[in-house]
Amino acid sequence: MSLLFDDITERDKTIALKDLIDDSTPRPSFFFLVVLSVLMAACGLIIGNTAVIIASMLIAPILSPILSLALGIVIADGHLISRSFFTLLKSSGYAIGLSAAMTWLLWNFTSSANFMFELNTEILSRIEPSIVYLIIAIIAGTATAFARIKPELSEALPGTAIAVALVPPLATIGIGIATLRPDVISGALAMFLLNAIGIVLAAMVIFSLMNLYTKKTVISKSVAEADKELEAQMEKSEKKNNKRKK
Repeated sequence: MSLLFDDITERDKTIALKDLIDDSTPRPSFFFLVVLSVLMAACGLIIGNTAVIIASMLIAPILSPILSLALGIVIADGHLISRSFFTLLKSSGYAIGLSAAMTWLLWNFTSSANFMFELNTEILSRIEPSIVYLIIAIIAGTATAFARIKPELSEALPGTAIAVALVPPLATIGIGIATLRPDVISGALAMFLLNAIGIVLAAMVIFSLMNLYTKKTVISKSVAEADKELEAQMEKSEKKNNKRKK
């Protein structure tokens, strides 16, 4: 097992961890990608188009805060844990609400939207959780965490993002809310939780094996810098808005 991690330098770890913290920072651009990905996923689910659903997974950034949550648990950093959980919770709220709104609009303004009564195979596949999906999430989470730290494996990240499939279940919850289907809501929620738990568990194991807890100082510094940059960006935006009002 050690052979897998022996060629990972301390510099590689530092760069990868800084990138992960940066990618999981709740910037406006982060939530903008969440919005785009969930709207695309909702449309793909409603029309039963697999290609559209896959495209929505590729642009979704929700995987980053889940990995940073696992990292926070490994290094026992309460701030990183709460920061990552808040970002994930806010992203999920946006995803579910927007998916419900998109579903309601399509249901009321298109003549072909019969999904209120008939669920297509794409939606059905997101409301039938099983232990197999947990195993898939663990495998995909392991690959994602490993590839995230090894720079030469970065090309594998899009594939793992598709495998974990976090956005489609969230979009399906919104569809269930809009169509008043408790079975859809509960099934999709269970699917999302299985995926998230599997990823966190797998990432915790990989990050522990990589001895990333030795990088706690670097991680804390990166979080502080990212938060400071975000705060400055928000203040600058607020000042511009105040000037426009005057």
